[in-house]
Amino acid sequence: MNNSEKAIKASIFSIIGNTFMAVIKFLAGYFGNSYALIADAIESSADVFSSIFVFFGLRYSSRPADENHPYGHGKAEALITFLVVSFLVGSAIIIAKESINNIITPHHQPAPFTLLVLGGIILFKESSFHYVMRKSRETNSSSLKADAWHHRSDAITSLMAFIGISISLVMGDGWEAADDIAALFASGIILFNAYKILRPALGEIMDEQLYEAEIEQIREIASHVPGVMATEKCNVRKNGMNYYVDLHAIVDGDISVVEGHKISHNLKDAVQEQMPQIKDVLVHIEPTFLSVREYFRNNKIEDNKEE
Repeated sequence: MNNSEKAIKASIFSIIGNTFMAVIKFLAGYFGNSYALIADAIESSADVFSSIFVFFGLRYSSRPADENHPYGHGKAEALITFLVVSFLVGSAIIIAKESINNIITPHHQPAPFTLLVLGGIILFKESSFHYVMRKSRETNSSSLKADAWHHRSDAITSLMAFIGISISLVMGDGWEAADDIAALFASGIILFNAYKILRPALGEIMDEQLYEAEIEQIREIASHVPGVMATEKCNVRKNGMNYYVDLHAIVDGDISVVEGHKISHNLKDAVQEQMPQIKDVLVHIEPTFLSVREYFRNNKIEDNKEE
C-alpha cells in the first residue's frame, strides 16, 4: 500500500468516526440536557465535512504529473489543509457563540449519564487522533495532520464538557452553566490548534525552507558518494506527500563531463534510496580545481575568518 492509499484509508476512517460521534453527541446532549454536548455535536458535524474534503483532496493530489502539472498535483493538499483549518475556526466560533448564549440563558443541569457518554467519546477521539497522526507522519500528509488535529480538538472539547458537567453535578444549583463555560474555554484551545496547523501548510505553499533535518541528512548522504567533495546549496520544498531537492555538489574540476554526469546520477540515486519520500533531486555540479585536501583546508580557513 503506497502513501496515497494509506492517507485515503485514514481519511475514510475519519469520515465514519466523525459521523458516528456527531450522532451520539447530539442524542446524548438532547436527552441529557447538555448544551456543551450539543455544541460538541455541531463541531463534529463540521469535522465530517472537513474529512470529506480531505478525502477528495488526497485523491486529487495523488494524481500523477501531466503536461500542465509537471510536478504533480500535490499542492492541492496544502490548499485542502487551509479549508480544514477554516472548518476548525468556524467550529470554534460556533461553540463560543452557543456557549455564551447558554451561559446567559437559565437551564437545567445535565443528566449524569452524559458523563459516561463523554468518557467513551474522549477515549475514542484521542485514539483516533493518534491513529490519523501516525498515518500523517508515515505519508507526509499535511491535510491528514490537520484532520488528526480535528480529532484532538474534539477530544479537548469533550474533556472540557466532562469537567464542566462534573462541576455542575457536584456543586448543584447555581452551577448549571459550568459545562458551557468549559465549552467556551475549549473553543480557545481549538483556535490555537488551528494556527499550529495553518503555519506549516502556509510555509509549504510559499516553499519556505522548513526542512533543516532533511537537508542535514541529504548532506550526510552526499558526503559518502564517491567523487562528491562537498555540497553547497541545498533547497528542499514539499509538494503534497513528496519532497523535491535542488542540490549543488562540488567535484574535481579536472574530471570529464561524463564522469561528472555519472557522479550526479549516483548522488541522486543514493539520496532517493535512503530517503524514499524524496520524489526528485536536481543536482548541479560545481567544479573545483583544488585537491580534496586543499579544498577542505581552505574552507576551514574561511570558516575561521567568519567566526
